[in-house]
Amino acid sequence: MQKNISVIISTYNSVEWLKKVIWGYNTQTYRNFEMVIADDGSRQDTFDLIEEMKKEVFYPIIHVWHEDNGFQKSQILNKAIVACTTDYIMMSDGDCIPRPDFVEQHIKFREEGYFLSGGYHKLPMELSKNITKEDIYSGNCFDVSWLQQNGMKSSFKNNKVSATGLKSLILNFLTPTTPSWNGHNASGWKKDILAINGFDERMQYGGQDRELGERLVNYGLKPKQIRYSTVCLHLDHPRGYATPESINKNRNIRKETKEKKRNWTDSGIVK
Repeated sequence: MQKNISVIISTYNSVEWLKKVIWGYNTQTYRNFEMVIADDGSRQDTFDLIEEMKKEVFYPIIHVWHEDNGFQKSQILNKAIVACTTDYIMMSDGDCIPRPDFVEQHIKFREEGYFLSGGYHKLPMELSKNITKEDIYSGNCFDVSWLQQNGMKSSFKNNKVSATGLKSLILNFLTPTTPSWNGHNASGWKKDILAINGFDERMQYGGQDRELGERLVNYGLKPKQIRYSTVCLHLDHPRGYATPESINKNRNIRKETKEKKRNWTDSGIVK
């Protein structure tokens, strides 16, 4: 049966987190999807994990890999976009566990002429480590009281974990934010992403997802914010990639995209 949506998951040498994410997609209420893992040069243990998990999950997994050549996430995401076999692409990260209705909500809200911008709820490191397969399969990890008992602080943001139905629509409306292409939780039509030539491969850590969204807007698409409707738990991890040089370089590329209203990059899928 032809799949209806492709889920791109980016990863790099993070098997413990990736395993939890793959389990999360095995709980999805909407099942007609494929997973495309955009692997920025991981070691053999990631290959071994994916082969093992393919036997456990109900959905097909396509593993797209290239040699480790420093932080080349934009490049591997472009390769993953090309590898997707469906018309609609959702993107998230290998450290974001999806709520069981995650894919279903993206399908529900998708619309021609739009891309979707979702949210995440960040967990502390200790809790990120302690979540087990059983916690994911039972749904405990999306139970606010269970999360609080296990180290999550109380805050208004906890609504992101549990809000559904009318409550999520009201919270989307009451807490407006500028919707952007968020690498951890966004989706759009493959034809639109190809029309702007995918990610700008000159960009390294920081903002390459936002820049893609800015070109989609320049191309004429409208962003739709659904951060309380489609939710993932962001597992904690150290961030060692950002350097002042790369952040500055990325900032300049984004500035040019905005000022010149660019909707195409010469450093994307088509060279």
